[in-house]
Amino acid sequence: MLQDRPHTTVVLAMSADGKIADFMRSPARFGSRVDKAHLEKQIAASDAVLFGAGTLSAYGTTLIVTEPTLVTHRAEECKPLQPLHIVITRSANLNPEIHFFKQPVRRWLLTTTEGALSWKKRLQTLSCTLETRVQEQPPEFEQILVFETPTREIDISAAFKHLATLHITRLVVLGGGELVASLLELDLIDELWLTVCPLILGGNTAPTLVDGKGFLPDLAPKLQLIEVHTVEQEVFLHYRLQRPAD
Repeated sequence: MLQDRPHTTVVLAMSADGKIADFMRSPARFGSRVDKAHLEKQIAASDAVLFGAGTLSAYGTTLIVTEPTLVTHRAEECKPLQPLHIVITRSANLNPEIHFFKQPVRRWLLTTTEGALSWKKRLQTLSCTLETRVQEQPPEFEQILVFETPTREIDISAAFKHLATLHITRLVVLGGGELVASLLELDLIDELWLTVCPLILGGNTAPTLVDGKGFLPDLAPKLQLIEVHTVEQEVFLHYRLQRPAD
């Protein structure tokens, strides 16, 4: 594990043809109960989870740790019962009325200067609406982190270094494909847990595990298969990213 950033693991379910959602970008609910339990276990082992605005928009919620054994284990390790949930988005064009903002988790926003201003304006607009409702709390992020490159994109590398200073040592990435592509390009991923589900979604606009521009074969990230096991019709693949030192 690199010491200046969190150990980062991507955990995603995909179809047999590598799609993480259909061409309408519907919530990917094709994984089994075993896959969901596997995902919850990975989240429970983390200090924080990270996901993009597209993933949040599709689901409207995040997965929280509910399995009693996992909750107890976190408590025994003196950790918060839920890991931190971080939304990464350049524009922060989020719907403040989705259920995510009512879930019992700590929420952070990782964005740009423009995104931070946009979110605050949306909250101000919503606050006027909430005045007419009884006992409703406005949605909130506990912290808004702004790390920006000279081109006004999110400086993910700088953000990860900052997370490490806050003792966030294990980070789980829940999608989507554009975020995974960016992290691979910056060499910020250490492991991948991929669940191959028994269906084919197809569609040239359906999101894949890694979107973005793609990699040429000579420059493509190389993986080492650590373990593989099958549960009924699903295959669970655990990879480690190879680096020159390997």
